[in-house]
Amino acid sequence: MEIVRLTATPAISAFFADDQAAITAGAEPDGFAYDAEPVTPGFDRVREPGEALIVELETSDGRVCRGDCAAVQYAAAGDRDPVFRASDHVETVEGRVADALVGRDPSAFADNDAALRALDGIHSAVEYGVSAALLDAASKARQETRTRVLAETLGTEPATEPVPVFGQSGDDRRRGAEKMLLKRVDVLPHGLFNNVEKVGSDGERLIEYLSWLSERADELGTTEYQPRFHIDIYGMIDELFGPPYDRASVVDYVDELERAAAPYPLQLEEPVMADDCEGQIVAMGALRDGLADAGVDVDLVADEWCDDREDVLAFVDAVAADVVQIKTPDAGSLLESGRAVRYCQGTPVRAYLGGTCNETAASARASAHVALATDAAQILAKPGMGFDEGYSIVTNEMYRTLARHQRSDQ
Repeated sequence: MEIVRLTATPAISAFFADDQAAITAGAEPDGFAYDAEPVTPGFDRVREPGEALIVELETSDGRVCRGDCAAVQYAAAGDRDPVFRASDHVETVEGRVADALVGRDPSAFADNDAALRALDGIHSAVEYGVSAALLDAASKARQETRTRVLAETLGTEPATEPVPVFGQSGDDRRRGAEKMLLKRVDVLPHGLFNNVEKVGSDGERLIEYLSWLSERADELGTTEYQPRFHIDIYGMIDELFGPPYDRASVVDYVDELERAAAPYPLQLEEPVMADDCEGQIVAMGALRDGLADAGVDVDLVADEWCDDREDVLAFVDAVAADVVQIKTPDAGSLLESGRAVRYCQGTPVRAYLGGTCNETAASARASAHVALATDAAQILAKPGMGFDEGYSIVTNEMYRTLARHQRSDQ
């Protein structure tokens, strides 16, 4: 059996590509759009419809295997690849990528993935989608789940229970959180606090929101249900206070956030924002040390400037965060995401297998297998910003896979 053909079809993703720099700088909302000029090169508007590229890989026995190319919502932020225009990459997939893969044994996943990653100048979204197609092909050729193909390749012991799922609410942060609480979601609600207006000029709105969330969790939950609160604040501590981040006023504010969230544990994603990866590691590390010295038990989550596997390794080696987000479209190959998760094992840093609302159902299902294969600390409910849809897609893929493992082991 061998790979005989690759085709690429432009398609749509489940959300939008947004100019993060323009939004953080205060781009004025205009309904669902923004009344502002884009700031980041490559954007034609602050908010643009997301695009995907469906890759179909055909094998000589007539099987068709799929992977979807998609990029993150905040494309081109930091050192990420440019805004993903699907039609621009059709020729690459059907040309250079196909030339490197056609004729290969589809069961040889690691070798095929290495051949893909050896190609220069491939957008991370393309690498992401093609690697998913290669994984699907190996799974079908071996008649094994994608989880077990990944686990065998990575040398990991796959999870035997579903990985905790992290729900994201978007701007519908109250109604969305209530949905998550009713469905007993493990980690919630993201919250999308991406400008000073949402956080409050003194940070008071975020404190008030966490107090409300804690109260609502008590009202809608049960004594057995103990969720973890995870709030993404897009560098707003930097906006409110500025460096140095280990000084008393900054630490006291995070302490207020912890007390507002109590008794539920709190983790803050992207509390500060630097201009490069090295600066981000220094800033996050300073804040983490300041909180530890003061006994403030709030975990910090690295996101921006933590893009590919090498970035993840740098954050982990510096212990500059308690949790690192591994954004699957930025990491490219699914194996690279798996290797990044595996690197966290045995360290003080937990691995959050993330991604973006701007993916597809197919890429979300592929990511679920990476999470199971590596037993990650949490996985993002994706795609889209409606919560329910992404939560069901990721969760049900894990349920189905684990049930299949149990049946085959009997």
